[in-house]
Amino acid sequence: MNSKKTVYVGNIPIGGKHPVVIQSMTNTKTEDYKSTLDQINQLYERGAQIVRVSYPDIKCKDSLKKIVKDSPCPIIADIHFDYKLAISAIDIGCAKIRINPGNISKRNLSEIIKVAKEKDVPIRIGVNGGSLEKEILKKYNYPSSDALFESIKKSVEFFLDKGFDKLILSVKSSDVIEMIKANLKLKELDFPVHLGVTEAGGILRGSIKNSIGISYLLLNGVGDTIRVSLSDSPVYEIDTAKIILSSIHMSSNVPDVIACPTCSRTTFDVVSVQKEVENILENVKSNVKVAVMGCVVNGPGEAKDADIGITGGKDIGVLFKKGEIVQKGPIDKVLKNFYEELRKYGK
Repeated sequence: MNSKKTVYVGNIPIGGKHPVVIQSMTNTKTEDYKSTLDQINQLYERGAQIVRVSYPDIKCKDSLKKIVKDSPCPIIADIHFDYKLAISAIDIGCAKIRINPGNISKRNLSEIIKVAKEKDVPIRIGVNGGSLEKEILKKYNYPSSDALFESIKKSVEFFLDKGFDKLILSVKSSDVIEMIKANLKLKELDFPVHLGVTEAGGILRGSIKNSIGISYLLLNGVGDTIRVSLSDSPVYEIDTAKIILSSIHMSSNVPDVIACPTCSRTTFDVVSVQKEVENILENVKSNVKVAVMGCVVNGPGEAKDADIGITGGKDIGVLFKKGEIVQKGPIDKVLKNFYEELRKYGK
């Protein structure tokens, strides 16, 4: 994590030596209070610590106010263009607002800053390649990492000149390499950083792009909160974010499932067993390590550090814990016992 500064979003600390915070964004219509709150609750149960909600126009105000009141986690209002909506979001109690200074005039930004200072509400400065200032685009011809950094640096300087430093910075691009290069430059500014690859695509492509960009930056000391943007249900964003943090040892409450790639030695249905394991562990908040190994050649040996695992031979299943065999017999009986053991981790 790059920032020495800690910014609180509601009761959630971002930056400093605090753990990386997972967030997502609703894709419901904000004026639909019930659907939006239902999705927020679902995301929170899945592992989101803060949730961003779009505030596109004033007709959403009453719904957003109720959402803020009833949400189990802090709510961020996402604002574009209309500075009055940013002020309204602060007034109704949103824990943070997200704005792109490139599409709000300096005069109106000053009005936002004034109210944010009065209410002690943090602001996320979000810059992305699709909405850079015209003069910066003219200078660089395309939204390169240099262009993105120059834009956000100018914004930070403006906010600091106005005496406001409760900032979280975000520089996003759909180009993973430019996103990485731009975010590495943010070390110079020393504010908490929000990471993500924007417009990354669907589950497969988007998860891969975000995993590359987010993991690289976190392992190189940049990043304090993450959102995995996907063209799908935001629930998958939370799942992917948790796996990213677990895989690079930055989270300890996520199950780890290791499973063999299928090959000609495989003697039982690894794919279906692995999928069932994932289903059982879906809502488990534990760092239990589970192994599904395709054959007895490498099974208990390769997965000897797993808390629990299964492997098989011809019609024979082997259940093991920490590399020690605890049951061997007909595969259907061993599988049944294996699943029963897994379910205990969710209790």
